[in-house]
Amino acid sequence: MDVYCTRPGCHNPINYCPELDHKATLHKVQQKYCTSCGMTLILRGRYLPIKLLGKGGFGTAFLARDRDTPAMRYCAIKLFQPDNNLNPQQLAVAQNLFEREAAVLEELGNKHPLIPDLLAFFSWEVPSLIPGREERFFYLVQEFIDGENLEEELTKTGVFSQDKVLEMLTEILNVIQFVHKNGVIHRDIKLSNIIHHHTNGHFYLLDFGAVKQVTQVPAGTSKQSSTGIYSMGFAPPEQMSGNQIYPSTDLYALAVTCVILLTGKQPQVLLDSYTNQWHWQKYAPQVSDRFAQVLNKMLNYAPNQRFDSAADVLAALQPVFSSTTPTPPSLPTPVISSTPQKSLAIPHFSNLELLAAAGFTGFEVTLLGFIFINLFGQSWLSGIVGALILFGLIFTQSRRIIEGNDLIIISGLTLAIIMFLPTWQLFQPISAIIIISMMAGLSAIAVTALFRLIYILLSRIL
Repeated sequence: MDVYCTRPGCHNPINYCPELDHKATLHKVQQKYCTSCGMTLILRGRYLPIKLLGKGGFGTAFLARDRDTPAMRYCAIKLFQPDNNLNPQQLAVAQNLFEREAAVLEELGNKHPLIPDLLAFFSWEVPSLIPGREERFFYLVQEFIDGENLEEELTKTGVFSQDKVLEMLTEILNVIQFVHKNGVIHRDIKLSNIIHHHTNGHFYLLDFGAVKQVTQVPAGTSKQSSTGIYSMGFAPPEQMSGNQIYPSTDLYALAVTCVILLTGKQPQVLLDSYTNQWHWQKYAPQVSDRFAQVLNKMLNYAPNQRFDSAADVLAALQPVFSSTTPTPPSLPTPVISSTPQKSLAIPHFSNLELLAAAGFTGFEVTLLGFIFINLFGQSWLSGIVGALILFGLIFTQSRRIIEGNDLIIISGLTLAIIMFLPTWQLFQPISAIIIISMMAGLSAIAVTALFRLIYILLSRIL
């Protein structure tokens, strides 16, 4: 097993530890040390960092395994390192702040299924690279959400459809509504802090700033003081100027996230800094007028001109849902017990995604049919294998295991296999096979579109 050193600035952080690969020796190893810098590798005696996930202004995130769990559970570890120049009193304040805010994050994650659970928090003292000194590191261990953040997904797949943005917006608004009711304002909503789960299709809100001075809203108030922590382009004017912030501060940042997904453009392109007006609609002609009105109100310069709450935004979105889809996307219900259950609902697909999946399935199954008939002849075995392949393609796409560019890659590989088959006794030339497969894909798209139309009509009638 490769174990990743968490010391900032380590020149060779990857350490090969073969004894951690075997159950017989996994728990006998008390500690391992980085061969490059001498940093302890097994955090708190149980967590094994294996991969760097990313770096930010406040620390670094790692993917890790928990060797104290039967399945070596994956988890995410965030490292926060205070400035080395802090005196003992300042360091104590930083540690108290870290512990208090970790408690807030733990409470939120344990009660809402779309906020990662906090599994542990601790400080770790190790010898410094400077002889005679020690360094203290703070770690948060959280549930690992297996997916891509929206910044990565936008780069990979391109602009989002209105339906997909609505799906994300609805789920995150429900999270924000819960967060605000618990007296917390996120203050750093942006593409990289929203994760789209690979398996269940839900959108998770991350990074509640356990080291970013999250504080409780005093009873009877609905505002907090800005801490100067924000992301350029996403933060509204009141946050950037250091003034009081409100629940609508988060709504502004969420709207910026939406318009970036809809246009593929960065905030500096969409925002006129002279007038503080957003000009994004010309880059997103697919967006309905009603949805644009909702987003523009969320993007208002003045906090009191925006929606007052996430619930108000959800109410304003109802006409948008009725004009695009029969009902808003189903959402997991926040869990109140101490052992939250994560929802595993089937992902929602836009019309474009549905038709693309149908076309790919028809094209791919036809190509594979030629291959299996060539290998096994026109027999019952070919039919069974074809049916299993069809089921497998539908299932993997329904769970978003394969999507986007994966479809093109798989089709290309299948074509390559056909071109290298040794015999073509049963087939027309390759060009004819490709044409037949394309016709099958177009037929699948037509049938899917017809059934989708019938479904929508029946849903509105009934």
